[in-house]
Amino acid sequence: MGYRFTDLTNACQADWRAYIEHDFVRELGAGTLEEGAFRHYLQQDYLFLIHFARAYALAAYKSRSLTDLRQAHEGLKAILDVELDLHVGYCREWGIDEEQLAALPEARATMAYTRYVLDTGNRGDLLDLHVALAPCLVGYGEIAHWLNAQAFTVRGAANPSEAWIAMYESEEFQDAMRAELGWLDARLADVTPARFDELSEVFRDATRLEIDFWQMGLDRAI
Repeated sequence: MGYRFTDLTNACQADWRAYIEHDFVRELGAGTLEEGAFRHYLQQDYLFLIHFARAYALAAYKSRSLTDLRQAHEGLKAILDVELDLHVGYCREWGIDEEQLAALPEARATMAYTRYVLDTGNRGDLLDLHVALAPCLVGYGEIAHWLNAQAFTVRGAANPSEAWIAMYESEEFQDAMRAELGWLDARLADVTPARFDELSEVFRDATRLEIDFWQMGLDRAI
C-alpha cells in the first residue's frame, strides 16, 4: 500500500496542528487580531508570495511531463492571480502601494521559509519541492475549513479579516488545493519507506517554518 499526503501530516501531527490552530489563526478567525499584526503579516506575505511564485516557476522548469508542467502552472496562477491581488488590494486601502511593498525589508522568518523552499527545490527533485510547498497551499485551504468549523469564528463585515478567509475558502483556491493533493497522492504512492522518511523531514521543516511565520505576524518581528 502506497503513501498519501495524510501520511505526511500524521508523521508530524503535533507540528501540523500547531500550524493550523496557531494563535494568529484563531485571532484572525475571531476578528480580534490587532490591525498592526495583520498588516505586518500581509506585507511580509506579499514578499513571501513573490518567492513562492519563483518556486512554482522552478517546479515548471523541473517538470518532465505535461501533467507536471500544468500543475506547476496552476500553482503559479493561484499566487499571481488570486493571493497577490488580494494582498496588494488590502495594502492599497492602507495607503501602501505595490512599489512600497516591493521595497520592504524581509523579516527573518520570511527569508528562512522562502529560502528553505527554494533550496529544497534546487537540491532535490520535483517531489521534494512540492512537499516543501504543500504546507502553504494545502495548509491555507485546510485552515479556511477549520476556521469555519469553530464556534469562535466571526464571518461577514464584523470581521476585518473576512476577505482573507473568503479567499482561501473560495472555489478557485480550493480547486488548486485539491489538484495539489491529487498530484501529491499519486507521486507518494510510489515512494519507498526510506524516501518517505526523507520527504517527511522536508514537510516537517516547512511546517515549522510556517509556524514561525505566523508568530512573526503576531510579534511584528523583523
